[in-house]
Amino acid sequence: MKVSIIITSLLMLIGCSVQSEVDATDTPLIVNDKAKSAITKSVWNHGSADCDTNQQPTYDIYQHNVNSYILRQNKCLNFEAPFIYVLVGVQTILVLDTGALEEPEFSLYSAIEDMLGQELLEQKQLLVAHTHGHSDHHQGDASFDGHSNVTLIHPSLGAVRKYFNFDNWPNDQQTIDLGKRKLTIIPTPGHHEQAITIYDQQTKWLMTGDTLYPGYVYVKDWQAYRQSIARLAKFANTNEVTAIMGTHIESKNESMSLYPVGTTYQPNEAKLDLNVQYLHQLNAKLKAMDEPKEIKFDKFMIKPLSVFQQMLSTVAGWFSD
Repeated sequence: MKVSIIITSLLMLIGCSVQSEVDATDTPLIVNDKAKSAITKSVWNHGSADCDTNQQPTYDIYQHNVNSYILRQNKCLNFEAPFIYVLVGVQTILVLDTGALEEPEFSLYSAIEDMLGQELLEQKQLLVAHTHGHSDHHQGDASFDGHSNVTLIHPSLGAVRKYFNFDNWPNDQQTIDLGKRKLTIIPTPGHHEQAITIYDQQTKWLMTGDTLYPGYVYVKDWQAYRQSIARLAKFANTNEVTAIMGTHIESKNESMSLYPVGTTYQPNEAKLDLNVQYLHQLNAKLKAMDEPKEIKFDKFMIKPLSVFQQMLSTVAGWFSD
């Protein structure tokens, strides 16, 4: 059995225990999110009712501007359908997450080469980083092997701290420059031990990985998560944030409704980006809560993992490392 299948099975077990509680009677918190989306793409490839007949490409590609791209992997190839961010600077290209599809059948490097062009790709350095270490965010790493201009940060806490030179993890933050494009790296453990959020000064996107996105946000370390959200809210108070950009869509377009875990067909998805007000209201809610407890918003659910679920998450981490 492939390692990826084992990991997926473990994570499905985590998710399935949430599903029975999605339709609970407690009223979700609703944010007045009438702001225009920060991106112009309103509909992503969202799988098929019959994946055997699915003709969608491996990657659904959105070009935000001349040097900012978002790729989404096909839901019929992997239900997680993670989003991948590609930010181009003068000297360096950041690839944030590599997704859930593996070599040799799928090559993220080749997809980016087709998207940007071989000449541009070879002219610049590539920095491959991960929002966190769960397997659906780094399965494409192998496609970058053998390229001399690639620096790949292993999805582990030690590698992340070393590369970004974190002396006081998770309380400090670091800045890197892709060449006339500065990024702020903010530690955000809670969902995962080495989770980071990246702020792009050009687009003003706060790229939060699985720390906050329209869907099921599983929290392994409750206190760490509370502190991470507080850290992001404080950052957003002093920096313009046009959008919270996560790495999945699991929420339906109508309020207070999420797709079941494992869904491969989502014809009525919510938009990818969340208004920054969601972050501030989540922070206020978490500040008032010392003990882990499920929190339901109209576009996402914060779900603390049980001891058993934490164990499964840890085991999945052993395989993914």
